[in-house]
Amino acid sequence: MAMSQAALKAEQAIGHGDNATTVQDVTNPDITPNAAGEGTMKALAWMGKNKVEVIEVSKPKIMEPRDVILKITGSTVCGSDLHLLHGSVVELQKGDILGHEFCGIVDEVGSEVTKLRKGQRVVASFQIACGNCYYCDKKLSSQCEKTNANTIENAMYGGRTAGMFGYSHFTGGFAGGQSEYTRVPYGDVNLLALPDSVPDEKGLYLSDVLCTSWHAVVDTGVKKGDVVAIWGAGPIGQMAAEFSLINGASRVIMIDQNWRLDFVKDRYPNVDTLDFSSLGKGESVTSKLKEMCNNRGPDVSIECAAGEYAKGWAHYFEMMLGLETDTSELINEMITSTRNFGSCGITGVYVGFTNHFNIGSLMERGIRLIGNGQAPVHLYWESLLKMVEEGKIDPLKMVTHRVRLEDLDKVYYKFDEKADGMQKVFVETQFSAPACKGSPQLKRF
Repeated sequence: MAMSQAALKAEQAIGHGDNATTVQDVTNPDITPNAAGEGTMKALAWMGKNKVEVIEVSKPKIMEPRDVILKITGSTVCGSDLHLLHGSVVELQKGDILGHEFCGIVDEVGSEVTKLRKGQRVVASFQIACGNCYYCDKKLSSQCEKTNANTIENAMYGGRTAGMFGYSHFTGGFAGGQSEYTRVPYGDVNLLALPDSVPDEKGLYLSDVLCTSWHAVVDTGVKKGDVVAIWGAGPIGQMAAEFSLINGASRVIMIDQNWRLDFVKDRYPNVDTLDFSSLGKGESVTSKLKEMCNNRGPDVSIECAAGEYAKGWAHYFEMMLGLETDTSELINEMITSTRNFGSCGITGVYVGFTNHFNIGSLMERGIRLIGNGQAPVHLYWESLLKMVEEGKIDPLKMVTHRVRLEDLDKVYYKFDEKADGMQKVFVETQFSAPACKGSPQLKRF
């Protein structure tokens, strides 16, 4: 946590780069000069390590000609949000409004917005793209060169990602959508119109989870006949399993533990499971996967869990002492489990550096290790929307809870504890439409 705050102070002292073409560090209308509009709204804000709170703040206002003010009708909580809750992502500031997945109704448009109109239903991409830089021209929007000027990210990674909603000053500092209103820079680029046939409870997930899961599968190279292993039975892992089968995988094996695997067995009966917590003496995830896959291992492995959760004491203490930011345990399991010359993709969030990485196995056995990167939403969301419209995929399969924005702080803690059987949630606001068919009933906390 001290490292996170030190990074924020260092960034403020060093200053941003000069590449961004949209205003930076607008994480809360009340703590950013000239960002507050008329009236107030409810929003979920980060208030310190392991603490979030629903607060009342000023509504955002149009700040630039291509801005759109969105009236939020649906948002959600992502596993990535827990990295923020825990303070694992650097450069958070008290009062930052969180939430990178949201949909809503266009409430106001800037003077240069021509593709959208007031009252239109839309979903936002979690990344903020300018629409015309080198990467945006290729629809690789998560790497936009003009929406994030953070200097520390540039130095740490050797390049910047796009700006991202509700994901700290490290990614530009933009207020998120776990709120009643949100300002969307370059709104004509970063909002996709939703047809009447697709309710918010399905369209919302085009914002991140559907695109991220699809990208993990196609970027890692799943092809017809492949056996695919997936680490993590959360929503990303579930949709990655479904997309692997859609892309021709002959078998999918999901690795996790406890009730999460029971959930997968119930809703995804064509997916095999491996409970790492029930392995016998002398068994490991690697030995079990070899046994399940002709003693070779899966053709493709995808990590959908993240590097924040240490399984052994060595990594636990190294992370606690700041000697590494992420554990290499799951990545090493993937590498040693995958067949020679197989492919491994990382789509779980890894923030910085790791120790004890098995580079020998990677090199000697010809494993293709792929950092999937933040998924370029703009590359996929139109085709995935069509799949939702046609009923080829049903995002509601992964949704377990419908909750109120007013209860979102409590929901975060439940989600963090993996309590109440919580997988993916739909967060309604005062502006939400009545629940669609198949949506979970509203639950109050």
